[in-house]
Amino acid sequence: MPRYEYVALDARGKETKGTLEAGSQNEAIGRVKDMQLFPTRIVEADKVHAKAARKAKPAAKAGGKAGKGLNMNINIKIPGLSGRVKPKVLTAFTRQLATLVDAGLPLLRGLRVLQKQERNGTLKVILGELALAIEGGSTFSEALAQHPKVFNRLFVNMVKAGELGGVLEVVLKRLAEFSEKAQKIKSKVKAALFYPVAVSIVAIGILILLMVFIVPRFQSVFSGMELKMPWFTTFVLSVSMIMKNHILEALGVVAVVVILFMIITRKTKFGRYVWDKVKLKMPPTGPVISKVAISRFTRTLGTLVSSGVPILQALTIVRDTAGNMIISNAVSKVHESVKEGETITAPLEASGVFPPMVVSMVDVGEQTGALPEMLLRIADNYDEEVDNAVTAMTSLLEPIMIVFLAVMVGSIVIAMFLPLISMISQMSA
Repeated sequence: MPRYEYVALDARGKETKGTLEAGSQNEAIGRVKDMQLFPTRIVEADKVHAKAARKAKPAAKAGGKAGKGLNMNINIKIPGLSGRVKPKVLTAFTRQLATLVDAGLPLLRGLRVLQKQERNGTLKVILGELALAIEGGSTFSEALAQHPKVFNRLFVNMVKAGELGGVLEVVLKRLAEFSEKAQKIKSKVKAALFYPVAVSIVAIGILILLMVFIVPRFQSVFSGMELKMPWFTTFVLSVSMIMKNHILEALGVVAVVVILFMIITRKTKFGRYVWDKVKLKMPPTGPVISKVAISRFTRTLGTLVSSGVPILQALTIVRDTAGNMIISNAVSKVHESVKEGETITAPLEASGVFPPMVVSMVDVGEQTGALPEMLLRIADNYDEEVDNAVTAMTSLLEPIMIVFLAVMVGSIVIAMFLPLISMISQMSA
């Protein structure tokens, strides 16, 4: 009877390893579950050892030849094979694979079919490697884990749960739907921010043009007149001369400030925390970012739990993929609470990030045993709220940007005409 090596989690989320004898992998899964454990990996021991032996042979041969000559590693980067795949391409692949597996096509054959028709060079190579790994005895989730740049922990763990539960096609469909909805929200937010960003760039360009090329001409005109300049005109002319004479230095300072800001907010924990907190509170974009973060949290957790991933493992994945340190810290407290046998609701409420409605719905879902369904319902509800918030933000930003541009340009024009008005009033007197 074959022996199987298993890795499983107990009720408290502690990892347990061991071996057992069983007639098949399904029987092994059942026996592990009978021990009140949740299996995360079950493979036949002979295949694991055979695979390790195959890997050891090339290494031994390479070691034997090392004394005869120099071992040179040459890394060649080919355009289009950067190791990453766009989310849109990955979503299409996931949807197609789910359709093929659901239609009864074996996983290996489905990967080969998709490899032949794939146009993305990076994904085409990766699909070939996935197929080779499966042929060598690896599970699909193990093969996916070898490509962390393309398949994140969410993807790998959901596939692992689908394999163990025998519902791989269902999990792949959920992954595709999750990715599609996430991209939809992201594209809406980007589209909403495009207008104010574009107007800001145009406004800055117009201001630089006026201050560097137009206003200095007025300076030469006013220098030939014996006029007492108004303070506002003097101020604008001084700023204009500084910008004209030190435009490169000013751009350099701006570039340095932007680079330092990016380093602080991305590389330091404190900077990321402060910036993430500001993003959630900053009007008018704060409400949109907050609703997107809540929707992402609930949809990710709901998708993982409904796919059979243990709650502690699911919370760890959600924490690592939250995209916001405030949300991540809140999820960490939820993880600790669940680990101690307490509820999810209390730390969610204490975080101050999640609205009372979300906390109440999670509480109801937890008490009724329908937490995954309730989380996905919250996510759907917040997707609609994101649409409304994006519309409101756009309608608010448009007049703000127009007024800002009008005030800046109008102020420069008024500053240039004040001396002329003063001269005309003196001549009429």
